[in-house]
Amino acid sequence: MWRRKTHAPKTGDLTAFIDEGSEIEGTCRFGGTVMLNGTVRGEIVSTDTIIVGEKGVAHAALHAGAIVVSGQVMGNLVATHRIELKSPARVFGDIEAPVVAIEEGVIFEGRCQMTAREQPASPPQHDRAVVPLKR
Repeated sequence: MWRRKTHAPKTGDLTAFIDEGSEIEGTCRFGGTVMLNGTVRGEIVSTDTIIVGEKGVAHAALHAGAIVVSGQVMGNLVATHRIELKSPARVFGDIEAPVVAIEEGVIFEGRCQMTAREQPASPPQHDRAVVPLKR
C-alpha cells in the first residue's frame, strides 16, 4: 500500500535538470531527456535527448539520440537521430547526425558530418532462385 511505484521513463520525459548555478565535472550518463542550464565539463551521454538551454554551458562531448542547443557548447556533438542548433546557440566543435538543423543567428565553428540513418534489417535471402511468372 505504501510502496513507491517506479517506472521507466518514457521517451521524451525530462529525467534530469541541471539548473543555472550548478557546475558538474566528469561523465554524466542519463537514461532519458536531460535539460542543461548550468555548466558541465567532461562528457554527457543520454539514450534520449540532451537539451542545452540558453544559459547552459558545456565544455563537453555530447552523445545522444537527439541534441538541441540554444546555449554554448565547446566540444563535439554526436546524435543518432538529429541535432538542432537554435539561436542564440554558440557551438565550437564538430557535429555528426543524420539530420542537422541550424537556425539563422547561430554561431557554429567546426565540421558537420551528416551520417546515414540506421537502415532496417534487410529481409532474409533465400537460397532458391525466383522465377517470374508468365502471363
